Amino acid sequence: MNANPTAAPVLVRAEQAEVLQDGPTSLITLLADAGATGGALTANRATFEKGSPGAPAHFHTKATEMFFVLDGTMRILVDDEVLTLEKGDFLTVPPTVPHAFAPAPGATGDMLVVFTPGLHRFDYYRLLERVNRGEATVQDIKDSSQTYDNHYFASPVWQASLAEAAAHTAD
Repeated sequence: MNANPTAAPVLVRAEQAEVLQDGPTSLITLLADAGATGGALTANRATFEKGSPGAPAHFHTKATEMFFVLDGTMRILVDDEVLTLEKGDFLTVPPTVPHAFAPAPGATGDMLVVFTPGLHRFDYYRLLERVNRGEATVQDIKDSSQTYDNHYFASPVWQASLAEAAAHTAD
């Protein structure tokens, strides 16, 4: 029995999912936004090539973000610690906890990313693609932080991790 009569099952076939190029070395596959799930969750798949910078340090004030590594190896900043997650590893990051993510040095990464409760984020991902294409600016992303509950900040720990990854790639 459906405990929430206003929510309906959501099925997204792989061939029908919208895929965005949010950077030269990464893709976001849109799976289910808050509007489709009655606000329960938002889900996407994030795929990274070797050397991808991933997502910069940020936090959310309204949702827990969950990461499930489908393939590859990811580095994820949580507060001031950089964790390495392998295929099959799962992590939750509660609201207000700073985090960032990128593939580990020399690795690719493929993750399922879920927010709960759901946030209307698909237009944010589309904005990232427009920035990648040169049709929008980084300032547009900064200006959207309240709308999409994505708050960026400088993290010396994450910057050091990215520099280490870049040095490893240069070897």
